[in-house]
Amino acid sequence: MSAGAAPIALTNEKPSIGGRQGFFNFNQLNSLALIVILAASGMVAFQDFAFVILSFFYMLFISKVAFPALSSAPEPPVFGNNSRLLTVYVSVGAVVGLLLPVVYMVHGVLEGDKEGIKAAAPHVFLLASQVFMEGMTFSGGFSLPIRVFVPVVYNSMRMYAILEWLKNEITKVNKEHHGSIRRLQVGRGLAIANMVFWSFNLFGFLLPFYLPKAFKKYYAAGKES
Repeated sequence: MSAGAAPIALTNEKPSIGGRQGFFNFNQLNSLALIVILAASGMVAFQDFAFVILSFFYMLFISKVAFPALSSAPEPPVFGNNSRLLTVYVSVGAVVGLLLPVVYMVHGVLEGDKEGIKAAAPHVFLLASQVFMEGMTFSGGFSLPIRVFVPVVYNSMRMYAILEWLKNEITKVNKEHHGSIRRLQVGRGLAIANMVFWSFNLFGFLLPFYLPKAFKKYYAAGKES
């Protein structure tokens, strides 16, 4: 993960030299593989599939009628490319949001914790879809407001998925096939960690800082062009 990564995404926001990034980058391919696996497992609800598809077409729509790219050259990242703190922040998001939940789900197969796997799957599916969509906005040369649209909308949607995951972990002690006590504790801790991290990401960073700064840069560039 480079220092130019978006502070709320797991993709690289640094524009390629001389043009757009190619489809697909490493993060997108990994995310796409995870999306396909979860989709084939049958653990993802119809509304999550519908959300991903509708958000894609809505993103294309507003990129044409509301927030078109101001030039053919890639727009610079909102927070620059050399912030070590942002790199750490992105890495924490990757570990808490994707890596650990995937490990938790794989371990659940061995423990027979079907409820835990099923509860964590929507969050992982939506986050993987977010990473894939963000990669498209960066490599596809979309404007800054569109690049903000994806993490804000997906982070908001995932709050519901994480809440359901947390409810499941809290009540799972009274259900069968929840695995060992240690797994039960790990599952609760992981769900709480995701709730805290992504709540802060949405309400403490995206909405008050990232979104206003991106729109300010977009409209300032529009006045200059």
